[in-house]
Amino acid sequence: MFESFDFPYPSQRMPVLARNVVATSQPLAAQAGLRMLLDGGNAIDAALATAIALTVVEPTSNGIGSDAFAIVWDGSKLHGLNASGRSPAKWSADFFKNRFDAMPLRGWHSVTVPGAVSAWVELSSRFGALPFEKLFGPAIEYARDGYIVSPITAKAWQRSVEILKAFPMFLQTFAPNGRAPRAGEIFRSEAHARTLELIARSRGEAFYRGELAAAIAKCARDEGGLLDEQDLAEHRAEWVDTIWTDYRDQRLHEIPPNGQGLAALLALQTLRHSPLAASRIDSAEFLHFQIEAMKLALADAHRYVSDPHHMDTRVDALLDDGYARGRAKLIDPNRATVAAHGVPKRGDTVYLAAADRDGRMVSFIQSNYFGFGSGVVVPGTGIALQNRGAGFTLEDNHPNQVGPRKRPFHTIIPGFVTGANGSPLMSFGVMGGPMQAQGHVQMLVRVFGFGQNPQTASDAPRWQVTRGLEVLVERGFAPDVLDELDARGHDIQPAEPEHFGGAQLIYKVDDGYLAASDHRKDGQAVGF
Repeated sequence: MFESFDFPYPSQRMPVLARNVVATSQPLAAQAGLRMLLDGGNAIDAALATAIALTVVEPTSNGIGSDAFAIVWDGSKLHGLNASGRSPAKWSADFFKNRFDAMPLRGWHSVTVPGAVSAWVELSSRFGALPFEKLFGPAIEYARDGYIVSPITAKAWQRSVEILKAFPMFLQTFAPNGRAPRAGEIFRSEAHARTLELIARSRGEAFYRGELAAAIAKCARDEGGLLDEQDLAEHRAEWVDTIWTDYRDQRLHEIPPNGQGLAALLALQTLRHSPLAASRIDSAEFLHFQIEAMKLALADAHRYVSDPHHMDTRVDALLDDGYARGRAKLIDPNRATVAAHGVPKRGDTVYLAAADRDGRMVSFIQSNYFGFGSGVVVPGTGIALQNRGAGFTLEDNHPNQVGPRKRPFHTIIPGFVTGANGSPLMSFGVMGGPMQAQGHVQMLVRVFGFGQNPQTASDAPRWQVTRGLEVLVERGFAPDVLDELDARGHDIQPAEPEHFGGAQLIYKVDDGYLAASDHRKDGQAVGF
């Protein structure tokens, strides 16, 4: 267990200790999950009600048109779910190369098949205790009757409205008064409520093979997109085994590619062979070794991670301990470096966690990617579609090159930690695009390497590797530490809190759980 309940960093939060808990980035969504637990549901029911509510109360980061991933401890075994969607069958490398210099970030040519609804269906069918329709109750109430917009969400909403002015249906749906709703104002969406009712009644069939699928495909045809009814009908979420590495006698589990969770594992493996453990927490050495290991891991992830059916290197080759030792030798303890990928031997997002008194724990993440996503909103439905196609590359012969029926490189990753004996220990995540794998590493190092409790680990200032030698840093690090990093060659750039994601963590303690929620988001941890 972590070593202390010290809270040395500025924060607006205390952890919640209870036998049933939910933690996420918007309080109304957290309470939607709590309602399920109070009504006799389990952690999976709570997680799903939370996720569905988040599409309404935090639409700036996710929606009905999102993708999703999950890791579930069912009380005796760990399960992984990949509910990311594939590209339309009509997409080809030539189509994009003849029209674009890089993968589009907005519009229909950035939209892959949305997978979040399939995640809700799969998780409820396999593990849920409550009727599927009941999980939608709080979200439908929030959408139809309205909810009061929270401050950080309002700020993000305004940024998105400024960015997506060229998308009339987006503005009509999410800025009906000609602007984003302000903090403290009521927002309603009858279209969103009706869509959720259709999904609930049909157990998702309406979205992939019914009325909603027809509306999505028609919108694509009308606006020049290539996604069609068959693409939607053929979508399936996939149950997968997790991939993992050990760190300080604990085991970090991630979803295998096409997600970037591999990058967190690679960084931790490299750190096992570094002098990090001998450093002082929050010192220049503490940060330097993590930053350098992360750069190496990200270089590998961007070279190798793709749809698993198209990867040209095996995951187990990348996770080989001998390979990690070789990568660790590339870290100069006194100097920052620009990382390149190695050659192993061949052979904006919402996150939530939930746990219940019977031992089930859930790590769940869903996202539209860049804010509201592609900017495409299906008329009359409230469905804002993700822009995950932007995760492909146009580079020839790259395993992640855009093509038909492929899953792109994905930034969203749920994390899960088990103990040395295989028992469940922590479900956690750090939402925030490229920050996610880096956030996983920072949480693991702080909690399991240096004994901080999860709330303190969340409160601590963060860093983010961007490109080359550039490192974004949050306020809170000592000036002399930043000066020393600068002297080692790091290009230190101060940045605002929104660059560093939002963590939610649930840690198993003797008689219940400790739930922590990030002060960088509107959310909270709740429990009873």
